[in-house]
Amino acid sequence: MDTANLTREETAARSASITVNRIRVELDLTGAPERARTGFPTVTTLEFDATTDTTWLDFIGEDVHRVMVNGVEQEVVYDGARISLSGLGGSNIVRVDAVGAYSRSGEGLHRFHDPVDDETYLYTQYEPADSRRVMACFEQPDMKAAYTFVVDAPTGWEVLSNQSAAHTDLGVGVQRVEFAPTLPISSYITAVAAGPYTRVDGEWQRDEQSIALGVFVRRSLEPHLEADEILEVTRQGLDFFTDAFAYPYPWGKYDQIFVPEYNLGAMENPGLVTFTESYLSRGAATDAQRAARANTILHEMAHMWFGDLVTMTWWDDLWLKESFADYMGAHASAVATRFHDAWVKFAASRKAWAYQQDQLPTTHPIVADITDLEAAKLNFDGITYAKGAAVLKQLVAFVGDEAFFEGARRYFAANAFGNTTLDDFLVQLSAVSGRDMSDWSSAWLQTSGVSTLWTETDGEGRQFLVQTDPRPHRLRIGLYERRDGRIVRREQQELDVIGERTEVELPDADLLLLNDDDLTYVKARLDERSLRTVEESLSSIEDPLARALVWSSLWNATRDGELDAARYLAIVRAHAPAESNIGLLAGVLANAVYTIRHFVGDAERDEEQQRWTDAVWAALQGAEAGSDAQLSWARAFATSSGFDDRHHAQVRALLDGDVPDGLVVDPDLRWQLLTALVTIARADVADVDAEQVRDDTGDGRTAARRARASRPDAAVRRAAWDAAWNDLSLSNDHLDAEIGGFRAGGRRDLTAGFDDEYFDRIRSVWGERSIEIAKRLVLGFFPSMDSLGPVDTWLEENADAPAALRRLVIEQRDHLRRDLTVRGVLPR
Repeated sequence: MDTANLTREETAARSASITVNRIRVELDLTGAPERARTGFPTVTTLEFDATTDTTWLDFIGEDVHRVMVNGVEQEVVYDGARISLSGLGGSNIVRVDAVGAYSRSGEGLHRFHDPVDDETYLYTQYEPADSRRVMACFEQPDMKAAYTFVVDAPTGWEVLSNQSAAHTDLGVGVQRVEFAPTLPISSYITAVAAGPYTRVDGEWQRDEQSIALGVFVRRSLEPHLEADEILEVTRQGLDFFTDAFAYPYPWGKYDQIFVPEYNLGAMENPGLVTFTESYLSRGAATDAQRAARANTILHEMAHMWFGDLVTMTWWDDLWLKESFADYMGAHASAVATRFHDAWVKFAASRKAWAYQQDQLPTTHPIVADITDLEAAKLNFDGITYAKGAAVLKQLVAFVGDEAFFEGARRYFAANAFGNTTLDDFLVQLSAVSGRDMSDWSSAWLQTSGVSTLWTETDGEGRQFLVQTDPRPHRLRIGLYERRDGRIVRREQQELDVIGERTEVELPDADLLLLNDDDLTYVKARLDERSLRTVEESLSSIEDPLARALVWSSLWNATRDGELDAARYLAIVRAHAPAESNIGLLAGVLANAVYTIRHFVGDAERDEEQQRWTDAVWAALQGAEAGSDAQLSWARAFATSSGFDDRHHAQVRALLDGDVPDGLVVDPDLRWQLLTALVTIARADVADVDAEQVRDDTGDGRTAARRARASRPDAAVRRAAWDAAWNDLSLSNDHLDAEIGGFRAGGRRDLTAGFDDEYFDRIRSVWGERSIEIAKRLVLGFFPSMDSLGPVDTWLEENADAPAALRRLVIEQRDHLRRDLTVRGVLPR
């Protein structure tokens, strides 16, 4: 049995017999700057009541030195994941002295050495179950406690945790910081960060409440922080949520820290929210990138209530925090910040993630059946986030804004600092809305799959809305017409669609949008007349949300094989250069590249790639100087040039400074351009070495690693393959660089020989490496084959493999099946 993979049943039994009161965690991080030192001393003291004489603590680290139970030293019984406890009484104090391991995978206490100034930076990341890599704990969300953190660190470092420092003792070269106890929280949202971070302070005030705000980043990234905008969005969010939830922010301070080599977008640790440094641009950023950062800031802030104040009992109800936070991130962005078009990007991109996930054979209800931690790790997906948010948006349309938010207020008041399940929320929503929410819950939260909606006319001329996988929808149908060179909405019908067929009367229209305003979660198809209108005039549609819905419909139809890939690409080439919403443009550009690499047949791919590269280059030349569109097309050109040799001279010219007026070629774009040249053998290692000298930063070294691995040479690709599987010293980002280099240019002639080895390796790596690293290997190296045979053989021969591993392989098989089917290799 894998004792690290906790199950729902055993954790439920543990929480039924253990009540945690207080936990004190003492960490000695003074040795962190020493690269040869792999671990750190950690002492955990837990105070809890018990109705059993035995239990266990969770801990994954280098060693457990001593276990004391009620003042009596016990023999250490430790299997690498669990510490056995015996001789418990009614009230207990347990002390565990251990050694944790510094992480390079982003799990637990991650350590990063900045090559710019040789400084060391630490931060923690736990969700769903990695606090046990730092402290001995009860690693489950329903065992909340008040935590006190005590951290020894070098003098001069910022030392941070969920609460403010209660007092600091200074020694010779070291400091001891003891933080105030937290309010009751789950282990996975505790947090520590330490290092010579740059700090920017701010404040938010409302009536009698004052909250200290802090923004932190590595010193070498301080020039790129944009702290003023981050603090502005933070204040706007606190204004909004304080009013919306009628429950004052409960966690004292509000620090936000941007950290390197981060596995997620962000994490909602109360009082110390962590963000990936990817939200900070090293020179040039579009407004859409800033909008995405604002959305994430507000998403994490919503978690201070949904998830932190009130927490799911077990990971089955992960949606109770993630779906709500995803909805609130977009909603608050739209109503409380300058990014009023947040729902436009949500309609086109966020829901695309949900639609894709919901069509996989492994799809699941929003309220999922999560049997263990490995299953929980994989359920941070498009269903839990984006589908859940889309369904909540439909719920708001159904019950109204006021009822929805009043239900949330009552939910917080009734369950503050506690744990809940689906029923706890539905009780409050039903009470305030006056509606029985059980049918809605059954249709939308407890079933899986996505409906497809289209129009039909029968032999008698009657019109119908037809849907697969019928569910109840409240939606609007928009009827658009051509007017003075524009496509504008003439009228709109609102109706409820319940069964498989709903009779409607729809007047004639140039463009019919079946989910106008994007109220429901459904793949809405365009009829043939609407499709012709779109082909001719998509960029003439005035409303950006309507354009988002059209782009989404085209993409879904292409993925499903109902719209020919060449026809889709022709629409993109015709209308993307005129797309004014940069969030939409970024998604369309990515989808076009994906279509060429996955949905265009082998015989046509080179021609379509050339058409695309030519179109991108022309759009770059025609874009307004200094505009977000210009930057977006430059990035797309760099991506495309890694598959098309014909524009190498233009790529080299951009690197040499011959750029269109207004274009900022920042370090990240330079690396994209250079890696494209390396991939097509138009640049070599000397070029990469020179660029690394120019950009000898953490990001620069990662990009250089990827560029070197991208060389179109069999020995180079073999070296990248071997490093990824065998070099245990690689960080998470460096692993991704090796994988990205191996796959660069889509060169199956250089990678097909590794297919058999891939299937030989994945089961063993799943058992040997952390789930984060193993997942990157399994997904990153899945081969782009022309047959399902090898993966079907593996699945048949490994029926007893861990369920989480099988899920990943089954999902990759389905992506491959879709590719081959759309390309015509497999029958439909």
